[in-house]
Amino acid sequence: MKIAISLLSVILIVSLAAGGYLYLNQVQPLQKAQNQLQAINSELTNDIQALENELNQTVKQLNRTQQEKEDEITLVKSTKDSLIAEMQSEIQDNQIQITQLADKLKVSIVDKILFPSGEADISPEGLAVLKRVGEILKKSENKIIRVEGHTDNMPIKRKKDQFPTNWELSTARATNVVRFLQDEVNMDPTRLEAVGLGEYHPVAGNDTKENRAKNRRIEIALLPVK
Repeated sequence: MKIAISLLSVILIVSLAAGGYLYLNQVQPLQKAQNQLQAINSELTNDIQALENELNQTVKQLNRTQQEKEDEITLVKSTKDSLIAEMQSEIQDNQIQITQLADKLKVSIVDKILFPSGEADISPEGLAVLKRVGEILKKSENKIIRVEGHTDNMPIKRKKDQFPTNWELSTARATNVVRFLQDEVNMDPTRLEAVGLGEYHPVAGNDTKENRAKNRRIEIALLPVK
């Protein structure tokens, strides 16, 4: 009987030892690995959720940006339509051209309607034209109004002391237009830019009298705020 009990005790001890060995070397590592996998899975789930939230925010922002862009284009088109309606006579006489590219608008005015030949002072007729154009452009808020002076490539013949080259003439003309828009049309001067570009941005060849006349111009551009 004692022998049987001893054998049972031995078997029990061995079983317990084997069970402990199995738990320590197989079950416990598996449980630990399972816990690690669960932690990784939870972390990945959180990362995926964060990425989805970020993606949704980006999509919303893009949609807002696209809508704002479309609204800007619509407003610029409205300004263009108002200019065309107001300046029909000058457009028909090829004195003014109005073009739109997305949310940018350009009004090109031939120099003869604004300035006497070789002069930078705006003529009375030119002042009236600029007044009409300026009153419409002034309504386009949050836009830069850039005035560019352009000439043909003919050398300056008159007033060379005042305008040694076409650079000086084009800059003076653009500046005088900007001053008029500020002083007489009451445009916000922080929206205005005056740039003289001389003869270096022609829209036609300078090979004929007609083409040179096209190059002598003032361009008023309505641009997005940078």
